[in-house]
Amino acid sequence: MQFRPCIDIHNGKVKQIVGSSLKDEGDAALDNFVSEKGAEAYARLFAEHHLKGGHVILLNPASSEHYEATKAQALAALRAYPGGLQAGGGIRPDNAEEFLRAGASHVIVTSYVFRDGKMDPERLSEMVKAVGKEHLVLDLSCRKKEDGYVIVTDRWQKETKTYVNLKLLEDLSDSCDEYLIHAVDVEGKSGGIEGALVSLLSDWERSPVTYAGGVHSMDDLKALKELGKNRIHVTVGSALDIYGGNLNFAEIARFCEV
Repeated sequence: MQFRPCIDIHNGKVKQIVGSSLKDEGDAALDNFVSEKGAEAYARLFAEHHLKGGHVILLNPASSEHYEATKAQALAALRAYPGGLQAGGGIRPDNAEEFLRAGASHVIVTSYVFRDGKMDPERLSEMVKAVGKEHLVLDLSCRKKEDGYVIVTDRWQKETKTYVNLKLLEDLSDSCDEYLIHAVDVEGKSGGIEGALVSLLSDWERSPVTYAGGVHSMDDLKALKELGKNRIHVTVGSALDIYGGNLNFAEIARFCEV
C-alpha cells in the first residue's frame, strides 16, 4: 500500500473541502481547511519524502472566474515535482498536454469520458489517443446506492448509471494505467472509510487503484490495508496535520511503506 498525497485547489487556494458540498454555482464549497501556502510548497514536501503518484485536483470548472488562479497553482505544483504528481479536474484531449508538459506523470479523467449517464467509448478513445494509455488515470468516484456504488461526475454533482464493479475495471483496463476512486459520501468528513467499497476493490490486481475518502485515524489505515489485501493505495486529506488534521504526515508515509 502506497501513500498517495493530494493537493486540492479551489478558488486559487489549496484547500480540503467536504466533497459532497462542492457546487459550481457561486464556486461554493464547505471548507475544512484553507492553506496559507501555495500548492508548490506541498509538492516540494511530497518530493522530499519521495512520495510519487499523488494527485493535484482543480476543483473549479473552466467557466469559473477563479479557474485561471486555480490552474496556475496546479501548474506550479507540477513544475516543482516533475514526474511525481498526477493532475485532474476538467482534463480533456485539448488541454491534457499542457499538464503533462508541466510535469504531470498522468492526467486524471472522469467527466469527459461520460455522456448521458454512461461511459462514452469514443471520448475515452480520444483521451487515450491524446495522452497514451500509460499517462491516463480514470477517476471512478462513486456514491453508495442500495444496489452498489454509482459513478458521479462533474465535480461529484451528477450521478451516472454506471456502477463500479470488477467487470467495469476489466472493461476499462486496456484504456488506462491506473484507477483513482473517491468514496464521495465520506470524502472530506473524516468519519471512517467505506469498507464495502474497499473490499470490492481488493479483488482487482491488474493495475494500481488508489482509494480516497474518510481516512481519519491509524485504525482506518490498518483496516484499509487489511480489507484491501495491501493492494490498494491510499489518499489522506483533511485528517493530515499538514491540512489542519491530527494525523502526522511523516508517520502515515512510514506506515504505508511497510
